Amino acid sequence: MSVEPGTTFERFAANLEALEVSVTRAEPATFDSALREVTTEPTIGTRLPFESVSLPDWVDDEPTPATLEAATTGVTAASLGVADYGSVVLPGTPEGGEPVSLFQDLHVAVLRRSDLVGDMRTAIERLGPQLREGHSAIVATGPSATADMGALVKGAHGPKDVHVIVLEDGGEDGE
Repeated sequence: MSVEPGTTFERFAANLEALEVSVTRAEPATFDSALREVTTEPTIGTRLPFESVSLPDWVDDEPTPATLEAATTGVTAASLGVADYGSVVLPGTPEGGEPVSLFQDLHVAVLRRSDLVGDMRTAIERLGPQLREGHSAIVATGPSATADMGALVKGAHGPKDVHVIVLEDGGEDGE
């Protein structure tokens, strides 16, 4: 499903588009407004491990079971983006942030441009040391969809919609 020519970001964006996933590029200074434009409230999130940005105050970063159930948008960090598949790698967290990416109708994944890689081989090479140390990660590609019972249904096992925000961090694509 790869779209060939172009930068890693251009391939990533084209493959996201093929999956009906929107992508926004944002500078750290415009992150809050970019996030506001793509989310619906109530919004919950997990702490972003990036030095240049953090979640704005209007995002609940300490969700309870009740706020998790009420939220329409979940915001999480992605540790990698894989251009050839339009996939994002969501790291497992000690506080168990996975429900934030799974239970809401809209999942917004945030990653740095320098964390884009061209292919799965490169992603595995980058993730290997962390996985061997016992860390975990989920590779997510597009919205949840199933056709188990006939017609295609979105959101059966996860979010109906996904949006990716790529932070321009001054680095090159991480191939």
